[in-house]
Amino acid sequence: MTADSSPASVTIDRLPEDKQRLYHRAVVLQWITLVHVTVAAVLLYLVLSGSQAMKGAWLDDLIGLIPPIAYLVAGRFDWRRPTARFPYGYHRAQSIAFFWAALTLLLLGVYLVGESLLKLLHREHPSIGMAELFGFRLWLGWLMLGALAFTGIPQVFLGRAKVPIAEQLNDKVLHADADMNKADWLAAGAASVGVVGIGLGLWWADAVAATFIGLEITRDGVQHMRGFTWHLLGETPRSVDYADVLPLPERVESTATEAPWVREARARIREEGRVYFGELFVVTDRDQVEVEAVDALSRRLYELDWRIQDLVVTVVPSLDVDSHLKGRQG
Repeated sequence: MTADSSPASVTIDRLPEDKQRLYHRAVVLQWITLVHVTVAAVLLYLVLSGSQAMKGAWLDDLIGLIPPIAYLVAGRFDWRRPTARFPYGYHRAQSIAFFWAALTLLLLGVYLVGESLLKLLHREHPSIGMAELFGFRLWLGWLMLGALAFTGIPQVFLGRAKVPIAEQLNDKVLHADADMNKADWLAAGAASVGVVGIGLGLWWADAVAATFIGLEITRDGVQHMRGFTWHLLGETPRSVDYADVLPLPERVESTATEAPWVREARARIREEGRVYFGELFVVTDRDQVEVEAVDALSRRLYELDWRIQDLVVTVVPSLDVDSHLKGRQG
């Protein structure tokens, strides 16, 4: 990859065509999410009343705007070409968006758990009054349940649509946002339980439901913040749900040793946003290695996986030249 001093331009032409279509689909899903969450937040605010679970669902919607906004803003930088000022490109814009998505989940979950436990300790008895609609008086809880259904049901489908795209694009930000969608429909479902509980005279049901929401969101937030921390430290690439270590370094090493002039090889790969940067150290028995042979190996490795964006091939006398090349933790 070469630096260019001209103004950066957004391009995703380095993605395979099928991945470009997936990326455009992800952008459309994020715009749909933004519009839906905005409308849902307004509706929930209009029928908020005194329910703690309803307040949690409303706050969940408000904070739920942050991940898709961060994703769309990062997308304006992510695929810009390298410049003299940023010779490695702008791929870490995705890492910044990942941080905001993970932090959003964590803070929201902690706040809801703390606020709800305080309500339980103080034994607060929330109430839901009456409302007048088109000249008719009705229990406000019915309007609250309708608003919660509008909030939660679409989020189920949005979240499920994002997960397979996130997996194919190696997009942890999109995966974290899918978890935010899950948090939204969990919040709406639990808030519905709380509203019904209040209607039945179970004062504690509302706070218990809000606590359940908070614990689920906190769990996802902790998982993603932990993933972001390891990502920042240059961890070996993992799947978007952090469950598996990806075998990419081993594939790079195996492919390198297929070259007749390579005796040993050791790769170090790290994530930069949704793509990979790294180094490959190779040992050869030959006294001289043609530049063309090294270039051919580099090209073959770039073709190995579309996510490899920057891989430096270096010929060394021994892999012991750097002690941390002796082993790699999984």
